[in-house]
Amino acid sequence: MNPLLHGLAVNPSLPPALRERLVATADRELAWELAGREDLTRAQAASLVARFPECAAPLAERGTLTADGVDPEASPDIALALLGQGRGRPEWARVLVADPDAGRREKLAECPGLPSDVAETLAADPHAGVRAAVAGNAATPPRTLAALVTGEGLPPARTCLVCEREEIPFFHDPYCPRTDCDLPPGAACDGSHEYTAHALRMRAIANPATPAGTVARFADDPSMLLRCELARRTDLPATVYERLAASPEPGVRSDLAANPAIGERLMRALAADTGHDVRRDLARNPRLPLDVLVTLAGTVKAGPTPLPRIAAASPAEVAELAAHPDAAVRMPVARRRDLPDGIRDALAADPDAKVADAVAPHPGLPEERLRAMLERHGARVAAGIAANPDAPAALLEELARRHPVAKALREIARRPDATAAALLACLADRRARRAAAGHPALPPDALVALLDDADGETATAAAANPSLPFGGGAGVEGRLVDLPVGVDGE
Repeated sequence: MNPLLHGLAVNPSLPPALRERLVATADRELAWELAGREDLTRAQAASLVARFPECAAPLAERGTLTADGVDPEASPDIALALLGQGRGRPEWARVLVADPDAGRREKLAECPGLPSDVAETLAADPHAGVRAAVAGNAATPPRTLAALVTGEGLPPARTCLVCEREEIPFFHDPYCPRTDCDLPPGAACDGSHEYTAHALRMRAIANPATPAGTVARFADDPSMLLRCELARRTDLPATVYERLAASPEPGVRSDLAANPAIGERLMRALAADTGHDVRRDLARNPRLPLDVLVTLAGTVKAGPTPLPRIAAASPAEVAELAAHPDAAVRMPVARRRDLPDGIRDALAADPDAKVADAVAPHPGLPEERLRAMLERHGARVAAGIAANPDAPAALLEELARRHPVAKALREIARRPDATAAALLACLADRRARRAAAGHPALPPDALVALLDDADGETATAAAANPSLPFGGGAGVEGRLVDLPVGVDGE
């Protein structure tokens, strides 16, 4: 799609006449963008849905489509979209459950608040894909979920997405050369619908409404994916977690390590696990003993937000961590944004640049401390200072000029209070330029120039900018002359 069209479709300041032209000429991709607008008329919404039924979902989500006057037999896609948003009528489900299109029945099975008799009917559907959708619905009754997993009391499924298209046995080549094929890589059926049956078990395990006793049987399953999903459950007996901890795949053990339901003994054992991501995910466990977290600090790369255990630390623990001799321990606590003033200021004066950069965005830091940090550490703390909500405009402009590191420019470009001067400096970095292109404070001449930017995302952001001048002297009309729409100067 032309990036200008993509941006104009979501621009909140789009003139009504241009919006009407876009709706009338939209292709599938543009229609989806337009369906997210809050100012579409009912007639425009109806026009989009008539040509592209999949647009019903975002229109229903925004309330542009309502249940009034909808006939589920004549307009099943609209009815499904409204049911999917909880805006439909329960009686529609009893009509749609008999729809001959398995794809529609599958969408119905994913809708919240289905009547229990409809859920039970869908659980016995001849199509395995419909049953898998029921298994993932948190509103499905637990007894029905258990039956889906065990098969007890249900007739066998007769078809699936594979055998309804291909002669079995069939295995879909992950590198399938057919351009018209939309089967998932690895999809297979030998008559047992094994690919879809596996998807059903995955969804059932991930569904908190499925009884724990029903899914515990998968602790020793050959499928690593099933065991990974099981390792995330927080309602299993300790013996099941112990069995999962013995899995040979690090992926299972890392999912288990992040689970707050595992016991302290298991956490301490996993702290010595050198498998890929195990210790990293263990460090994100909110119930991790603080002494274990301290031992992991030097081996785990923390993200921009405080680790859950750090976020839950008591005032005494915060003080202890902030005074720790190891900078790798001080840095995670410096990422909290509710530190007492004394601890905050001490960390701002930290000799380690990584610690200082971590605390630099903390609200309440006065300008003189921010400038002292910049003087001491230079570009190494520029991004942190740029993210501080209390950093004054003059300091941001100085950062953009004197310390134009990419991360700092990107932070500045995302700030609602960024000035025109700071935004113009941000245009030097490609990713910062994308953010600046959508900023309403960017000067009009610079904004219009970005409509021709070689980077499509930047041009799209400029076209979506609510400050884009549509009329008169800025020359926007000339830049839109080749688009399949007109601009009337509104």
